[in-house]
Amino acid sequence: MSLTLSAFSGYGIELEYMIVNRTTLAILPIAEKVLQRISETCASGLRCDELAWSHELVLHLIELKNVEPDNDIDALAAGFQSEIQRINDLLEPMGARLMPTAMHPWMNPRIETRIWQRENAEIYTAYDRIFDCSRHGWANLQSMQLNVPFANDHEFARLHAAVRLLLPILPALAASSPIVEGGDAGWMDFRMESYLTHQARVPLTMGKVIPDTASSRAAYERDILAPMYQEVRALDAQRILQHEWLNVRGAVPRFDRNAIEIRVIDTQECPQADLAIAAATTDILRTLYDEVNAPLPEQQAMETDVLVEIMHACIRSAEEAVITNAEYLRLLGFPDHRCDAGELWRHLIGSIAWNQPEQREHARPPLQVMLDYGPLARRIKGAVGPECSKKRLMEVYKKLCDCLEAGTMFLGLD
Repeated sequence: MSLTLSAFSGYGIELEYMIVNRTTLAILPIAEKVLQRISETCASGLRCDELAWSHELVLHLIELKNVEPDNDIDALAAGFQSEIQRINDLLEPMGARLMPTAMHPWMNPRIETRIWQRENAEIYTAYDRIFDCSRHGWANLQSMQLNVPFANDHEFARLHAAVRLLLPILPALAASSPIVEGGDAGWMDFRMESYLTHQARVPLTMGKVIPDTASSRAAYERDILAPMYQEVRALDAQRILQHEWLNVRGAVPRFDRNAIEIRVIDTQECPQADLAIAAATTDILRTLYDEVNAPLPEQQAMETDVLVEIMHACIRSAEEAVITNAEYLRLLGFPDHRCDAGELWRHLIGSIAWNQPEQREHARPPLQVMLDYGPLARRIKGAVGPECSKKRLMEVYKKLCDCLEAGTMFLGLD
């Protein structure tokens, strides 16, 4: 985001995908070759039209993002889908394709991880030295990062409070990582379960993942960023990592672009699903930001530990997580004192995210699938079955790759 925008006037979307062997679905560490091929076909390097591709920490991962903020989330889905199809066309002669979801279902990061060694290699080397990146939560993860702008401290405080309230239940809608190393992970969102501790060696870089209340840039830099930089200094004498992107809370202010980056949303089976979640998220955030259900001081007073408990339940059980904190439900406008996360999402989407149908025409069908059949993790588990055999996993994840290429929702195997 190169411009300072008012809240909800434009959005930045980042989607991560893994490159896999077209036949075996094993990861392929060929991102450098793919990005080189993309650069040869785009007039402006790695930017094609309004979207751009970039490398990430590991060589089997590529990120796609819109270059400039866009206020039409629905329209972005078509652009992302077009780029995915174009990249798959480039990958096909290499015997490769893109795979969606938040984790590879049988990757062993201890033996398969390959760290990026070219641009920004000193950053990735420092991360690997300090945090050991050959692990789930580092080498095996894909997420959507949603950037929502703010123009000043007043907007930042309101937006941060709204994001903080919604974070705990986002995994209930977006979980897509129920399988790890060929078996049932035990959590519907194992990416987030791994994320909770992936930078635990430097605790102040992540806190409790759910951030504490924040009211201004100066206060945030003083209370969060400065102590974080001080803590990591013993491990990072050259100050390679002492930047605001070292902060890995579930939502982090990016003051370099005046946006809050939401990091707890798993990658889905196709961009239509990802962007539908982004649309629902921003619509609900707008209602909270506008203090429709409760004023800002009441939102900011919600205890972080309460939000953490709800988030952990949603990471484990997704839409089946039971929420019993009446104050939290009141702040979200839910009319009862107890519900499961699926009920809460049906209420929020039904009363908030769909109140402008002409702007959410493309988001409604994917969201309805999630509400009717559960998050992608639930649908994956149903299709894999209780035995979780390698043959069945191959069938399910090949179908998921097909869904990504075609831009369709995953409803199980035919």
